[in-house]
Amino acid sequence: MQSIDTYNFAGKKAIVRVDFNVPLDENFKITDDTRIRAAIPTLKKVLAGGGSLIIMSHLGRPKGPTGKYSLKHIIGAVEEKLGTTIKFAPDCMGAEAEEMSKNLKPGEVLLLENLRFYEEEEGKPRGLADDVSEEEKKAAKAVVKEKQKEFTKRLASYADCYINDAFGTAHRAHASTALIAKYFPNDKMFGYVMEGEIKAIDMVLNSPARPLTAILGGAKVSSKIAIIEKLFGVVDNMIIGGGMVYTFKKAQGGTIGTSLCEEDQLELALSILEKAKEKGVKLYFAEEIIAADDFNNDAKQIICKSSEIPDGYMGMDSSPAQIKVWEEVLMNSKSILWNGPVGVFEMPNFANGTLSIAKILAKATENGAFTLVGGGDSVAAVTQMGFADKVSYVSTGGGAMLEYLEGIELPGIKAIRE
Repeated sequence: MQSIDTYNFAGKKAIVRVDFNVPLDENFKITDDTRIRAAIPTLKKVLAGGGSLIIMSHLGRPKGPTGKYSLKHIIGAVEEKLGTTIKFAPDCMGAEAEEMSKNLKPGEVLLLENLRFYEEEEGKPRGLADDVSEEEKKAAKAVVKEKQKEFTKRLASYADCYINDAFGTAHRAHASTALIAKYFPNDKMFGYVMEGEIKAIDMVLNSPARPLTAILGGAKVSSKIAIIEKLFGVVDNMIIGGGMVYTFKKAQGGTIGTSLCEEDQLELALSILEKAKEKGVKLYFAEEIIAADDFNNDAKQIICKSSEIPDGYMGMDSSPAQIKVWEEVLMNSKSILWNGPVGVFEMPNFANGTLSIAKILAKATENGAFTLVGGGDSVAAVTQMGFADKVSYVSTGGGAMLEYLEGIELPGIKAIRE
């Protein structure tokens, strides 16, 4: 397998799949440029090695070409960080993109328009009526899959080598993240983001310094079940916060007011508690929480036990006393993995628990622990606190990180390794 560090880029055109799916405000200003900053070392490496760059990415979930999701909005930000001007192909297909790629000279950079303007990128038919039969769906899918081959081949024809640096989409078998790799049997490699992600997660899964503690937050037990079970074979401690706590508490006979609860997961919650016992994993739930009488930022607050929430109240955040308990566990850990908020992080009055975890992780890192943070809100919390560079590793891929942690072989990784 080729490595970006040893590959000779001199005079070569490298097509690089990045994840520039960044959040934009109503004026198309980038509100969080983490993903762009993460990709810059890979892009600079190609240019420094005498190569030229063809950058491709998706942005949002467009149903076809639309100004709202055009990558032209991010050109300025990428130019500024890359320190060079960028040419822009207003379509990732067609004669213009082909011509611009062909004429690219060493040191030059071309950004292709949003890949997802084409249904061929994801390989899924769009715009099917609700009442189409299964047969028609199947036929439409077969047509798109056939067109996808041509789409992938065209993208590959622009370049001499392929770099996948989009960990955030590595769990998708899309044209630009997996299928294109086969056109570069001896000239494909991971970028630094992908390399770093794989290394960081492998370290936690395969050779962590102990004790290893996982902090899992978020709303639903159902979305975290696979990762909880996988981590039981790896971690010493597991802290469980956020909305999923209340499903566990109800399963154990607690009263949870109007808190979020997955009624169909109560049996599962009990079996998870049993499994933790079997595996010798110590579970730390949010035992004391902040509850509110409404799901809004200015609702009336009380502090109570998560298993004794009064009628009309719902769990919204972990209490300061609870954070203290968790802090002791975390400060005695040598490796920490954090995925998911421990409260309703998007409301400032219920963000304290999540922000406190970010603070504790920065402190633990300073004391020598290896800390890996992944998942949208956890990453937002460390970034918001200015702690992104004070933890060991911030993952850029939410869904991809979860699937990789679950032990699923990701198409984007497999395609490079094959």
